[in-house]
Amino acid sequence: MNRLAPHPATRAVIAVAVGVFFAIPLVSTLLYTLKMPDGSLSFARWASLVDPKTAATLKPIWTGLGNSLVLCVVTVAIVLLLLAPTMVLVNLRFPRLKRVFEFTVLLPISIPAIVLVVGLAPLYLQIGRLIGTGAWTLAFAYGITVLPFAYRAIQASIDAVDLRTLAEAARSLGAGWTAIVLRVLAPNLRSGLLAASLLSIAVVLGEFTIASLLNRQVFQTAMVVVQKQDPYLPAIFTLLALLFCFVLLLVIGRAARGHRKARP
Repeated sequence: MNRLAPHPATRAVIAVAVGVFFAIPLVSTLLYTLKMPDGSLSFARWASLVDPKTAATLKPIWTGLGNSLVLCVVTVAIVLLLLAPTMVLVNLRFPRLKRVFEFTVLLPISIPAIVLVVGLAPLYLQIGRLIGTGAWTLAFAYGITVLPFAYRAIQASIDAVDLRTLAEAARSLGAGWTAIVLRVLAPNLRSGLLAASLLSIAVVLGEFTIASLLNRQVFQTAMVVVQKQDPYLPAIFTLLALLFCFVLLLVIGRAARGHRKARP
């Protein structure tokens, strides 16, 4: 028995307190969208999402949501295709650079978004001249923003397995570097990669400052525009976005548990 573990009653009280802390704003927002001027509760405002009369009002949100989903895909690709292999390479081939690499990757968390925008503004001027000003170009800035969160998630999985032994065993069987990463290491790091992907999606869907200052239309900036016309629609989309993240979290949790059970 672990003497340092809290008493079951203490854990229950903490769980209830945390649940209430998160439930109050969610329930309040839900009631805000349901309460009609006469005091009754109705899903009429929710039904207006598919009403052709509100199509013009909702157009900025749908456009911003589409741009945000594209940004999610590109940002996750940056994490999985650039950050993760680099972390594996540093841990296996250049362990002496691990501290320097960690400091560099975690540095963006200490830089305010507005400072990051000021530094990236000249770069985005050149990007706009070369490849246009599409919202997807924000992925370069978002990729920097998510680095600290994705790094911690992936590094936790790296620390939980012996990468060197796995890599050497695969090399002894004739596997190349690509096969080692994709077929040997990646399955063992799946929970960390999934967590990093979720965190990247959450950061992208919740980021406002960079998109607003760089004048790009994404989900958050579109909701600010629509809120001036109808304050209820952004509240509804906020609840839907939270529900999406919650479902995604459950899926990733189930995948991670299934992976642990499958391991010998």
